[in-house]
Amino acid sequence: MKKKLVAIFAVACAACLALFALAGCSGSSSSDSSSSSSDNGVAATETGVEDGVFTVGFDQEFPPYGYVGDDGNFTGFDLDLATEVANRNGWQVEYKPINWDAKDMELESGSIDCIWNGFTIEGREDGYTFTDPYMDNSQVVVVRTDGSINSLADLSGKNVMAQADSAAYHLLADEDGDQAELGKTFASLQTTPDYNTGFMELESGAVDALAIDLPVAKFNIQGKENTFKILDEQLSSEHFGVGFKLGNTALRDQVEQTLKDMTTDGTVQKICEKYADQGISYDQWILQP
Repeated sequence: MKKKLVAIFAVACAACLALFALAGCSGSSSSDSSSSSSDNGVAATETGVEDGVFTVGFDQEFPPYGYVGDDGNFTGFDLDLATEVANRNGWQVEYKPINWDAKDMELESGSIDCIWNGFTIEGREDGYTFTDPYMDNSQVVVVRTDGSINSLADLSGKNVMAQADSAAYHLLADEDGDQAELGKTFASLQTTPDYNTGFMELESGAVDALAIDLPVAKFNIQGKENTFKILDEQLSSEHFGVGFKLGNTALRDQVEQTLKDMTTDGTVQKICEKYADQGISYDQWILQP
């Protein structure tokens, strides 16, 4: 009788262990699948999007690309593009406003997946993994209409301002910048954390000129054409791209291909038309399938 009980106990234990192992394997498989795949079957580990959340780093005071709307919510041309890209890949989009001069730290730490906010490629090629250019852009100079500045040469001896770590700043301040010689003629080249402050400084007379992206300049002087004007001469012609951590080609490729798909089906053109009154034109769009 004792031997029979031992045998029955052993069989029962073996059955329990088998069921436990089966349940454990099934649970592991389900967990891996849900944490590593998006709705369209692209593995999160392949693209670098953690937990299906696509975190976009942007300057919240950089209209029309990214800014706070009248309703208090984040909006802008680039944010609309990013939202559509995320939707098509089964990701949840998260907008994360950043200090522009801290953008590299944000990207390196992994707190954002990309920098998408009128981000100039030229001069930054070695520091980021970029998509192909998607928009043409120019760097221009804004001055007061009541002043005596009508050309780039007139900036000699004047106080000029640009956003910290912006493309315009590096054009003028860096030794190898395309407008370094012009920058050397200024009385000063000052920086501002955002262009809202820059326009206030310009209007008050604290500075004489503001070096800035063309669409941002157009946005900010709407309705104020009697106060500000854009010089006809441009500082440079350049291109915008989406910037990722150096080496993150998988996520770059996924975003770039989605943008190309959006170009093909007309979505990009519709988003451009939405922001046409803010200085965005589909003629500036250059990324093609």
